[in-house]
Amino acid sequence: MSTISKILVALVALEHLYILYLEMFLWTKPAGLKAFGTTREIAESSKTLAANQGLYNGFLAAGLIWSVLHPDPAIGRQVAIFFLGCVIVAGVYGGITVKRSILMIQALPALIALLAVLLIAA
Repeated sequence: MSTISKILVALVALEHLYILYLEMFLWTKPAGLKAFGTTREIAESSKTLAANQGLYNGFLAAGLIWSVLHPDPAIGRQVAIFFLGCVIVAGVYGGITVKRSILMIQALPALIALLAVLLIAA
């Protein structure tokens, strides 16, 4: 992967680490309530579910980080394609079923990174 591709993939990974932090640790706090537009009551009743979602976002981030750090660039590229595809699917699904802004926040950065991985030579 090119340096630009690696930077874009790493940014998507960082975004998902931040989402993990919001969902696992700030879900019922003011920052989490604001980020997800929810109430304290709903957040309290769904905090276990949110923590589970956060864990899944952590797995996405881990895969993306793995792709950037893999010693074999060809394998790293394939791993990046897979995990970016997962992020895009999750973002599109979330945009359709939860909140349209998820398309811009989650799916679009992953799509841009995927295009860089596919189109920019190493």
